[in-house]
Amino acid sequence: MKTKIKYILALVIGSQLLNSCKKDLDVNFQERVLVDNYYKTPADALAALISVYDRFGYQDGGLYDKVAIMDVAGDDQLAGGGSATDINALQVISNYTLTPAIGPQTYLWNKGYAGIYRANILLSRIDAISMDATLKARYTSEAKTLRALFYFDLVRFFKNIPLLTAEVPVSEMYNVTQVPQEDVYAFIEKELVAAIPGLPNTVPAATEGGRLTKGAAQALLGKVYMWEKKYQLAADQFAIVNGPTPGQANPTYGYKLLPNFADLWKVPNKFNSESILEIVHTGASLGNWNDAGATEGNLLNIITGPRGYNPNAAAPDYYSGYSFLVFTKAFFDFIHFDPRNGATVANLDSLEKNYIIGNYDGNGPAGSGNKRPGYTPGYNNTGYFLGKFIARQSNKTTIGTNFDLNFSQDIYEIRLADTYLLEAESIMNATPGAVGTGSRAYQLLNAVRARVGLNPVAVTQDNIEKERRLELAGEGHRWLDLIRWGKAATVLASKGFVAGKNEIFPIPINELNNTKLLQSKEWGGTK
Repeated sequence: MKTKIKYILALVIGSQLLNSCKKDLDVNFQERVLVDNYYKTPADALAALISVYDRFGYQDGGLYDKVAIMDVAGDDQLAGGGSATDINALQVISNYTLTPAIGPQTYLWNKGYAGIYRANILLSRIDAISMDATLKARYTSEAKTLRALFYFDLVRFFKNIPLLTAEVPVSEMYNVTQVPQEDVYAFIEKELVAAIPGLPNTVPAATEGGRLTKGAAQALLGKVYMWEKKYQLAADQFAIVNGPTPGQANPTYGYKLLPNFADLWKVPNKFNSESILEIVHTGASLGNWNDAGATEGNLLNIITGPRGYNPNAAAPDYYSGYSFLVFTKAFFDFIHFDPRNGATVANLDSLEKNYIIGNYDGNGPAGSGNKRPGYTPGYNNTGYFLGKFIARQSNKTTIGTNFDLNFSQDIYEIRLADTYLLEAESIMNATPGAVGTGSRAYQLLNAVRARVGLNPVAVTQDNIEKERRLELAGEGHRWLDLIRWGKAATVLASKGFVAGKNEIFPIPINELNNTKLLQSKEWGGTK
């Protein structure tokens, strides 16, 4: 994980010892410690736990992550980049031409099961370690919560997955089979309910920022219940997270909406009052192009920046990037007059037309032929970039020279505005008659709107959908929301989405070779 646990930022033991690849278990390479000879001390347990967190923040060496995949799968963003094949894993999900052999599914599958593998090893061995009981309970709860999070992603993305709750012997690794998705959800629920009591209410941001808390696990459990349409159970969990009075600080956990929406995207605002769970990045990892996926920097920052950005002194200090995840014109029109527009969308065409970027030979008006473009249009260019995550010159690392791979902006996995809107939605579905003016659901929805100066609206499905689209744009929620609402086939038809197929990803083709795993029937298989 890109964590601030100061003792082991480099993740040396975690990354060397607990590699998820099957073949690493039978070979004792020089300087590799066998698993059975490890897990003797509290320090060993902490290192192993960090290795599980590491998979939570894992990014693909092809310069993308879960947020990028979810963004381009939705209707509001296009892959962009330099060409129709640039970061092809994003292109094929953006236009729904992925196949079991081509697409981002291998990254999603490997990320999840590597994390589960590491969690299973730690959980099977931590009882034998002599250490403080409260600390042991906390590590156990963190590992269980992370394992639940990995399974939640996997079951949503693939539906038909193996459920591995303990170490799998090498001799059995090719014999695992898939289970009904209901079994996976039942396990996730049980896992989180068991884990929550062992987690702290809060953590010190300076030394433990990014580690799990009760609120994070409860918010995750609420999301699980939402996917299962257990709306009252979801509302109960979100109520604990959101606190007794919407718009005011949670007296137990301290969560509170930031007064200024734009402040959410300022790099120094890590672990702010609105953050429930975030993936932590750093500019100090010295990540390099030999293995871009191993960097601790935020890869969204570099891939979302405009190509060939050419500012003047009055322009935003964007760092030139690769022009991925561009917003569509339709989305820009949707958010244009919303107060969140400026912090969400970087309108490069507007900057160019208003002489804020670009070099000029004279003072003629835009379009007079005497200006050089202020950025280089990429593939799918619309001029509307993901402003929440574009890297800034002011955020360049001061350690090393690989600036592209080492930006330090964190990514919210869960933030309070998300859980406010989810609680309002869950109440609306659980008790439709309890959403009138002044109700809790009404207060939750409109606290998010009031933060940006908008007037109250009624609690309706349409208003909640609009608010989530505006508030959470570019943060990896839109596609999952459309799937959960059953609207993906209609909304995404123009991008090539096929109903009854593209609601899930295909099982990666390599996972089917010489194993008992079966391809999902949605993708031509028998499972």
